[in-house]
Amino acid sequence: MRPYRDRLLRKGDYLHGSFVKGEQIDGYINAVNPGDRTDVIGRFPFSTHNLDEAFVSAQAGATAWRRVGLMDRAAAVRRFREHLVDAQESVARLVTRESGKPLWEARQEVASAIRAVDLYLDDGLGLIAPRLIEDISARTDYLPRGVVGVVAPYNLPVLLGVGLAAAAILGGNSVVMKPSKFTPGCGQALAELWDKCKLPRGVYNMLHGSGGVIGQRLVGHPALDALLFAGSYESAKEIRAATVERPELPMLLQCGGKGTAIVLDDAELDRAVYEVIVGACLTAGQRHNSTARVVVTRGIHDRFVAELVRRLRRVNVGWGLEPDTFMGPLISENFRNRYRRFGRALSQRGHTPLIEAEACEVPSWRGNYVRPAAYAVDWTRLDQVLVDEPLGPTLLVYRAETWEEAVDLTNRTAFRLCASVFTRPDNASLPALKDALRTGALNINRGTIGTSLRLPSLGLGRASNGIAAGIELMRVVTYPRSSLAEVRAFDPANLVPGVNWEVEDTDVDVTGSLEIAVE
Repeated sequence: MRPYRDRLLRKGDYLHGSFVKGEQIDGYINAVNPGDRTDVIGRFPFSTHNLDEAFVSAQAGATAWRRVGLMDRAAAVRRFREHLVDAQESVARLVTRESGKPLWEARQEVASAIRAVDLYLDDGLGLIAPRLIEDISARTDYLPRGVVGVVAPYNLPVLLGVGLAAAAILGGNSVVMKPSKFTPGCGQALAELWDKCKLPRGVYNMLHGSGGVIGQRLVGHPALDALLFAGSYESAKEIRAATVERPELPMLLQCGGKGTAIVLDDAELDRAVYEVIVGACLTAGQRHNSTARVVVTRGIHDRFVAELVRRLRRVNVGWGLEPDTFMGPLISENFRNRYRRFGRALSQRGHTPLIEAEACEVPSWRGNYVRPAAYAVDWTRLDQVLVDEPLGPTLLVYRAETWEEAVDLTNRTAFRLCASVFTRPDNASLPALKDALRTGALNINRGTIGTSLRLPSLGLGRASNGIAAGIELMRVVTYPRSSLAEVRAFDPANLVPGVNWEVEDTDVDVTGSLEIAVE
């Protein structure tokens, strides 16, 4: 028996400050290791009855938690951070088991989650601290939204599961978390860590379930005060449909869609090839900001493509616990089938396969493994090569004559979350290129997956709903309430014209009357 194969203890959903199993079970999630499909991690029940109960719990938690001072909230989030630090190796191994990503990458994800908590504690507190303007007796307070729903994805189950919830709780909200159906064990592990933090009951709640059942009910629940979502564009459309009667509901929709790399003639070849490969293949190409397209100008095109194909063929695809594994499996067999169908469709439309999208076998392991793929795209054809999100570790290679054409192609893509430009830093065209490029994030000589939570994060086009995350998440989970206070005595001489105010000889106190003033 391999030691990692022990089934997780099934604790159920987390609500009212405890793990509970549903009285009415609507279905089960069968969690299977994508790198070893013979390893069944667990069978997790889900219940719509528990969902309604979770919102009852969260409403009570929100009422209690909003009264807790900002420094006390920060102390609780720091306790969570310390528990995550203590458990980081076991959590990383669980991430590898549930998502298939290599252990080195899973460790990086957990470390990034710890840094995200540090960021919100160090910099985020300042964003929601009260602002005072003493000369006009004014102030702005950033108040909690209330019950915040968090729908986390499978590709970064810890980083996003931790970051979104920590920001919401630090902002004074309660949370109803739904982890991905592919990573229920990670969802349970994070709930266990929050359980140790001595929060009021109901501040943190977690529900297992599929997006079609629990996810749809969660985003449409009338007790929901704000929603933080990270997932696909198609799921975001379903959320919009489910909330069409609530246009006032604040939502952060992070839809990904992947990024584009632009390689100019003067680029450092090895750096560009390496960054594009890492960006395309990390997490098996399933990150929201993975590199999916690369636009290469004429002078370097042939050399870049030859080196890209040569090195893509050499990357190690394999079992996540092997130390020399670069890329693990796709998250499911269904996704692997879709990956291959996407590649076949590209070939049928007349695009040239440089490396076909194919499944591959890894000795001793029965998993959802594939080889990275690359296709030379004829972008002049009227098809979906500028619209569809390429699946898995697929690279679409476009040839451009000039940097202006490369920028135009990038601006025409439907998803414009991030872009990379590889060129000399002193390229005279770089300022004009940056000005013309329409993308949420821009990296120079770094891959599209390079990001910092200290910066705002916003995707253009279909990549988001126009609400920034990153450090700006603290503003999403709170709302500003501005107030003015009048401290001067009421003076009838300062009234606006036409009120016909009669001044009587009386001692009546009229200091509560209204005065209209422009400050």
